[in-house]
Amino acid sequence: MQRKLIFTPEAQKQKKEIENKKSKQGLYSQVLKTLGYLESNSKHPSLKTHLYSSISGNNGEKIWEAYVQNRTPGAYRIFFYYGPDETLNGKRIPVITIFAIIPHP
Repeated sequence: MQRKLIFTPEAQKQKKEIENKKSKQGLYSQVLKTLGYLESNSKHPSLKTHLYSSISGNNGEKIWEAYVQNRTPGAYRIFFYYGPDETLNGKRIPVITIFAIIPHP
């Protein structure tokens, strides 16, 4: 199922910081690939998507974790939640909100 991705201001800032650092261009490519998988199939096996119970969204949303990197010191993760869905011309548009793009806590 194709989903629309939206970013919290903090996640947008984190993505931009990675994009703008020359030393992190490889990481940026990995982030884009992971975002693409989230957009098209949030259960893709390489994402290793699972519930992250230590935190919740601003409105109590369940936070999920997806792998950007694996077996790397300080491996990056994308934290996200489902919703809020949007409606356009009477059709529901499923949304994933990107909450954070950070090294594994």
